[in-house]
Amino acid sequence: MSPENDDGTDREPDLTAALDAVRRSTLRLLADLPRPPTALRIRAGALTLEAEWATVGAPVAVAPAADPVGVAAPVTAADGDPARHVVRAPTVGVFYRAPEPGAKPFVTEGDIVQPGQQVGIVEAMKLMIPVHADAHGTVTEVLRADGAPVEYDEPLMALSPLDG
Repeated sequence: MSPENDDGTDREPDLTAALDAVRRSTLRLLADLPRPPTALRIRAGALTLEAEWATVGAPVAVAPAADPVGVAAPVTAADGDPARHVVRAPTVGVFYRAPEPGAKPFVTEGDIVQPGQQVGIVEAMKLMIPVHADAHGTVTEVLRADGAPVEYDEPLMALSPLDG
């Protein structure tokens, strides 16, 4: 049984709403940072927020992303092309085209997408952040390989806009 407030109502919805607000705020914070921190600590009581980054000059090991097709290098999008719309990374992290390993991708080249439709995921610090299309169009090119590291606002997919 959930604890009750003084007025007899259930406290659980208050906790759920508070946790959801913290999650949304954390995602916005991470999206605004130039690079992800190595550690992030958030406390609610007396509000503490700590972020840590690796020291400058510290060696960082980066393993290349596995790419079964053999095309791990990013493809540069022609952002200036008015006949093309680019779906961009919402944050720094790792781009995934499917909901889980071995699953069918959210979209493939030739698929028609609607605004708000999920087209991928960016994993940032164990958070799975959905990537949504922000325009109605046909996927003409996937610009980043599955499992590739991405930067904030980096082009992920190109769409040929459709009137919608």
